Amino acid sequence: MFYTADEKEIKQGKVTDVYFLRTKEILKQKNIKKKVVVEFVVKSFPAGCEWGVFSGLEEMLEILGGLNINAWAIPEGSFFGVCEPVLVIEGNYEDFGVFETALLGLCCQASGIATKATRCKIASSGKPVFSFGARRIHPAIAPMVERSAYLGGCDGISCLRSAEVLNLTPVGTIPHALILIMGDTVSAAEAFNEVIDKSVNRIVLIDTFCDEKFEAINVAQALGENLFAVRLDTPYSRRGDFKKILEEVRWELDLRGFKDVKIIVSGGLDEHKISEFNAYADAYGVGTSISNAPVLDFAMDIVEIDGVPIAKRGKLSGRKILLRCPKCFKRKTVPFEEKEIICSCGVEMENILKPLIENGEVLNDLPHVDTIREYVLKQAEYFKELV
Repeated sequence: MFYTADEKEIKQGKVTDVYFLRTKEILKQKNIKKKVVVEFVVKSFPAGCEWGVFSGLEEMLEILGGLNINAWAIPEGSFFGVCEPVLVIEGNYEDFGVFETALLGLCCQASGIATKATRCKIASSGKPVFSFGARRIHPAIAPMVERSAYLGGCDGISCLRSAEVLNLTPVGTIPHALILIMGDTVSAAEAFNEVIDKSVNRIVLIDTFCDEKFEAINVAQALGENLFAVRLDTPYSRRGDFKKILEEVRWELDLRGFKDVKIIVSGGLDEHKISEFNAYADAYGVGTSISNAPVLDFAMDIVEIDGVPIAKRGKLSGRKILLRCPKCFKRKTVPFEEKEIICSCGVEMENILKPLIENGEVLNDLPHVDTIREYVLKQAEYFKELV
């Protein structure tokens, strides 16, 4: 068996911490019905990160749609900060409280992945970043992981099923396994060129048997103008000064007239490594650091009960709105009643918590993931200095 919960079990509230069931039973037995307002906020970000990218809303709607609640949310793909509400739910606690565990799980992990993908994309200075992380996570959640990676700015994904779900063409090269079985890199490259459809870019690994710069030369001379790129996935045990290796490969290819052949780097990359290699790399394949990105530490906090502001210690009571400047994207959390604030740049800030559900009915279709990705990249222009 696969140790996964299916959609039916999630929607039935079976993926929950047991104390929520106890709470529901106590409230039922005591005939207590309280209308509450809850906010989803991040308490802190991973070290070195000062913002997050909100993801997971589409799956959260699978749970929330049809419940007797009202809800507001910021657009999926929005940048947000600590203690800024990204989702607000209003309703009787017993109608939705048991779903806290599942709802947090959906947005915590998806937002963490999207945020790391955005940081990697910013660090690449516009160069392509591809998600290669499906092998690092449970296969059942590969589509969720790669959707969040693509939403966050990745230019392509490698996993077939994820690509089918997102209506994308999967990207990839050839594995070390083919080169090992064929016996040498050139033979594998020539077989790739001969057999695989011409619409697929000829990208060849050059670190299986020999020194990378000599393999780059050999492959370039064998495939000529058919070679699109070489990929270095050099193990850390062999890297030494990896930036120097990239410089040598670029030099040797250029010297022999292969200036159009691109260099793609993969293996152990994050936003910091990407920044380091930008001088010579043309694109990046990122796996573990995106697919296993730190989750964002969301909490679902009660801030109002039956119209009265109340919250646990350390939390700000009362319902709030999240204002954002449409010009410079600065944000400010303010009480619900306070709606007109002028940004320091002189433009009136707007409430980006938009109506999502009214009396259980989902109000509007969510944007396509391509549209969300464009929205993320537009905002990223204002946050480059934070990487």
